[in-house]
Amino acid sequence: MTDTYLPGGRWRLWEQFALRGPGFPADGVLRLAPTGLAEAADKFEAGEQLTGERWTAFAELYADAAVESAHVLQDIARTPAFREAVAWQNRPVLASGIAPFLNWTPSAAGRTSMPRQREELVAHYWQRFCVKNDTIGFFGPVGWGRWDGSAHGVSVDPGTGLTADSTVYWASWAIDALAARLGEDPAARPWVAPRRVPFVRLDGLLVTVPGRRPQTVGAEAAAVLARCDGVRTAHRLAEELPGVDVPAVLDELVAKRWAQWRLEIPASTHPERDLRAWLGQVGDPALRERGTDALDALERGRAAVAAASGAEQVVEALVALEAEFTALTETAAVREKSAGTAPCRAVVYADTRRSATAHLGTAVRDALAPLEPLLSSAGWLTGRLAEAVMAGARGVYEQLAAQGPVDLASFWFACMPVLHGDARRAAGQLQRAFQEHWQAILRPRPGARRVQLTLDQVAGEAAARFAGPGGGWTAARYLSPDVMIAAEGAEAIGRGAFHLVLGELHLASNTLGASLFVHQHPDRAELDALTGRDHPGPRLLPLLPKEHRSRLSARVKYALTRPEDYQVALVDFTADPGRPRSVRSADVAVVERDGELRVVLPDGAGFPAVDVFSHVLTTLAMDLFQVLPEADHTPRVTVDRLVVAREQWRLPAAGAAFAVEKDEARRYVRARRWREEHGLPRYVFVVSPTEPRPFYVDFDSPVYVNILAKALRRLAGKDPEGRITVTEMLPSPEQVWLTDDEGAAYTSELRFVAVDEH
Repeated sequence: MTDTYLPGGRWRLWEQFALRGPGFPADGVLRLAPTGLAEAADKFEAGEQLTGERWTAFAELYADAAVESAHVLQDIARTPAFREAVAWQNRPVLASGIAPFLNWTPSAAGRTSMPRQREELVAHYWQRFCVKNDTIGFFGPVGWGRWDGSAHGVSVDPGTGLTADSTVYWASWAIDALAARLGEDPAARPWVAPRRVPFVRLDGLLVTVPGRRPQTVGAEAAAVLARCDGVRTAHRLAEELPGVDVPAVLDELVAKRWAQWRLEIPASTHPERDLRAWLGQVGDPALRERGTDALDALERGRAAVAAASGAEQVVEALVALEAEFTALTETAAVREKSAGTAPCRAVVYADTRRSATAHLGTAVRDALAPLEPLLSSAGWLTGRLAEAVMAGARGVYEQLAAQGPVDLASFWFACMPVLHGDARRAAGQLQRAFQEHWQAILRPRPGARRVQLTLDQVAGEAAARFAGPGGGWTAARYLSPDVMIAAEGAEAIGRGAFHLVLGELHLASNTLGASLFVHQHPDRAELDALTGRDHPGPRLLPLLPKEHRSRLSARVKYALTRPEDYQVALVDFTADPGRPRSVRSADVAVVERDGELRVVLPDGAGFPAVDVFSHVLTTLAMDLFQVLPEADHTPRVTVDRLVVAREQWRLPAAGAAFAVEKDEARRYVRARRWREEHGLPRYVFVVSPTEPRPFYVDFDSPVYVNILAKALRRLAGKDPEGRITVTEMLPSPEQVWLTDDEGAAYTSELRFVAVDEH
């Protein structure tokens, strides 16, 4: 392995990094900026009345340009790859929006409300496919790269075509739906393995649930509950306990919520394999055949989707699969957005691996040097957050310990007020202190557009202000920065004509351990080896729910778990119950040793108690890293070659008068005046509370100006005090270096993994 360290030797970068980028070339969005239109609009002076002959001539020019853009959008909408991408993203749009748009003949008079909405629909998808570094499907394939200490610049091996591999996966909820349907069959009950709820403790005949008085149970109930391990089926329990009415006892345990007796599929990237394994051990031939036939039918449908090429085939295969799914499960094949679970709404999704790979040399490594104080300050954040949480947790432990031995289940539930109250307040206070430190280090002048510093000017004071141990919990040794290279081609990087741009910095998380990355790597063993180097011994990993709102799903589930690692079920037991080193919280002790709270597992293994809170802490920490506080305007901050903060504005929606202008040509001119008034660049990304995700705006493009205006009107209508956040697009669409085998260039970002060696 090649070691790459930042200055000072504290932070080691993984040899491998992910290469994130869209599946359509960056210059695609520039097609929607008609030549000469912006220049013509800017000839109207601020305050000039938009009337008279000059205005009439411009209005005609605008109308012609708008029709030209409509034709371009139709060309885009006809592109097979675009249509296929939309088919994966939102299939109904092809029929409801794209088809009628393509059947329309653009003209100035014909650009009424509905055609304009369809123009914006296509443009919305197009900006995402061209300039958003998403990771999903072939329009956001996972790429890979590695460091090359013998090279100076950047080299790209484009491979063949856009993607090297593609896999269609089941959404976990879809296989759960089939499992639930099969489990409803009374014939399935004997072959389902009941599970003791993870936070229910059994000690002889005494059952303890956190927050309740212990209850004494009969010998039969205790014997059955002791065997509810998720591995022994009810049929096997009956064999082990002759004379006991096992089904009746299980029904009683379920009614008391001490046990679960339903078919549960472990959380994994391939849940269908676990369902097939369960079917294989079913002793009822008829049930096994029914279940296997149903799963086989769905698997044939998934294979047809994977083999489909082009929008029409993809749509046909998805429709057939969804019809089969609904017939077999009596469940809707698409979940509503309001489900409150993970974002995968369809029964299947696709992830792909990019053909292009990249190698980074010493020029980029050296330019990353300013990351060191940033990473160390992030370590300060996580360390202080852990201290604050564990101070509260210690008080909880002392109260519990005064009453007797403390188990993890009781400790976990008793810490809820700390985790969801005190910890959130502490996180807010820490973020403010963090920003105050960085304000003092960077010293941005009021009204400044640019802050340019050297690493020497920053490093010393940052080290003093963020001194002390970092980390705080095991996962916090990891930081995952997203870094973009702004350069007009790979050759420019070799010449030194480039700068780096820090995107997000993911705290306390190795994001390359997420399933969507791990399963698109050409050699999983390499990632396992890198993990083994970071953690020579076992880790304690809390088991998480299968899905939770927008940040937890099978795609982002941590997948670099090793056999030597322990998994503890706090509330939900989502792992394979047969996996060794998987334990329930009720069976884990919490003790104090040498002034530290530790958890002790049934086999005697011990870990810092803070690791039990790792997911909660990481969730609290993930949004804390922001070097400058929110303000009406914050400058671009650059340290040596690294832009650590892009220029940003927070602007009132109600103050954008152009947004309510009904005439498109006037709206375009006034939008450009509004842009000039605020000093906005041509290319920006906009975040609005009423929009589902950030979107790109090119102020030279009429359609993207219209999209911005609509977003502003929507926000102003919902919240008259609402503000949008506008961030400069950096790198811009012209500053791209990642190419395919045909020479097309793509936006991209490099996702590194940094490991704290202290």
